[in-house]
Amino acid sequence: MPIHDLTSPGQAAPLLVWNEEEGMFRDAVAEFARKEIAPRVRAMDEAGRLDPALLRQLFEMGLMGIEIPEELGGQGGTFTQALIAIEELAKIDPSVAVVVDVQNTLVNNAIRRWGTAEQQRRWLPRLATDTLGAFALSEAGAGSDAFALAARAVRDGGEYVLNGRKLWITNAAEAGLFLVFANSNPDAGHRGITCFVVERGAKGLGVGRKEDKLGIRASSTCELILDEVRVPAADVLGEPGMGYRIAIETLNEGRIGIGAQMTGLAAAALEHAAGYANQRTQFGQPIAAFQAVRMELAKMATDIESARLLVYNAARRRECGLDFVKEAAMAKYWSSEIAETVASRAVEIFGGAGFTRDYPVEKLYRDAKIGRIYEGTTNMQLLTIARQLLG
Repeated sequence: MPIHDLTSPGQAAPLLVWNEEEGMFRDAVAEFARKEIAPRVRAMDEAGRLDPALLRQLFEMGLMGIEIPEELGGQGGTFTQALIAIEELAKIDPSVAVVVDVQNTLVNNAIRRWGTAEQQRRWLPRLATDTLGAFALSEAGAGSDAFALAARAVRDGGEYVLNGRKLWITNAAEAGLFLVFANSNPDAGHRGITCFVVERGAKGLGVGRKEDKLGIRASSTCELILDEVRVPAADVLGEPGMGYRIAIETLNEGRIGIGAQMTGLAAAALEHAAGYANQRTQFGQPIAAFQAVRMELAKMATDIESARLLVYNAARRRECGLDFVKEAAMAKYWSSEIAETVASRAVEIFGGAGFTRDYPVEKLYRDAKIGRIYEGTTNMQLLTIARQLLG
């Protein structure tokens, strides 16, 4: 059953919901996360692997094609609903949240915006129902300078031949479809970058070493090897040389998704910390009775609410067709800052117990660190904000 057809489980309304449909959607995702994801979190983290059965459930719930039109197999939902799903999933497992995030805000959105009608009919139904996607931009020498790409694409008749290596590609271990960025005209610099849609079974395409990460361990991050990969010219997304624009504009939306992920992570850390503070006793009373602990919790709550408002403000601007580059950078910057800070404070409230794997705050603290790094580091977000302010 599509998730937007589910009825509300009757929970209290969340703090930031603008209409009944979004409220019901949030409740349904939260219930799914508690019932289906929570029991798997520890095992997936220790194994460093997403449970394949869970991935199938994410498709069945409609969470992998939220904005894809219903006639193409998706949910016909909104960008805001995609962020709601990411935030709620991150409260239970940020690893699962980023799988859904990359699918919706990067891969699906790029094909929806830049794909021809034929390309959309070909790929979007698969992405909505059974095929995971990956956004293959980064390379060893192209991190913050994402467009110093060494991967090359050479035209050969009706095909392009791709060679190179991609690194840190989220979802790569499970993906069946890759958006691969390579330079088809190196003399033009970044204006020669082209985006190709490449099937997993393409000859010469290999998924390399899977990174053994500090956090979000269930989300796969792998090397992608391009060895004489032939891609039909019909599988160019947009036009040759348009890859720079596709990547920039898509990542601007993706950063709002990371903001939602980090906000959900921080909210979970606060919830665990507050619950523990009410239970843990010292000097004959719960530690929540001590003013210092109360003030820490209050600061955490305020920081989280400010991050959430930045995230959904950026989302609404995007949906209204307003410029949102500065707001997306602000949301990504601030949410990743507070996620790390709030998770750290939560560990401290747990004391020695928080430093063990017996409680979930340890994992949230590990998961938070990546927020300041991927889809644009904190410094890159600050530069973007300043550039927008100064014109």
